[in-house]
Amino acid sequence: MKKVVLRLDLHDDKAKQKAMKSVSAIPGIDSISMDMNERKLTVIGDIDPVVIVSKLRKQWHVDIITVGQPEKKEEPKKEEGKKVEGTKDDKKKDPNELIQELVEAYKAYNPHLTKYYYVQSAEENPNSCTIC
Repeated sequence: MKKVVLRLDLHDDKAKQKAMKSVSAIPGIDSISMDMNERKLTVIGDIDPVVIVSKLRKQWHVDIITVGQPEKKEEPKKEEGKKVEGTKDDKKKDPNELIQELVEAYKAYNPHLTKYYYVQSAEENPNSCTIC
């Protein structure tokens, strides 16, 4: 995880929206925030700062202010003596069930999934090869 703080040369909300949209297209980003008063863009995630800067320099002047680890928020510690009933950690699932759940989730994401393939050889298709 990295926290990258950049200074952009933005002047209005439309430019801010364009910058946020172009940065949000980069994979591995957890959060993006923009401070228009100081013109600072803060990006947190598993990303390379060079990729962000190269994407933004196509339209605006960009200065890198800081690159470092994000500040960790302290989470309240759970008491080990008490267990909440009905949690998923109590039972481990079979690997085949996990794979089936992933397949079902992918089918929901991509309903037009090709399930069957048709392979045609050169002998079956006379137009497949012109030089024989």
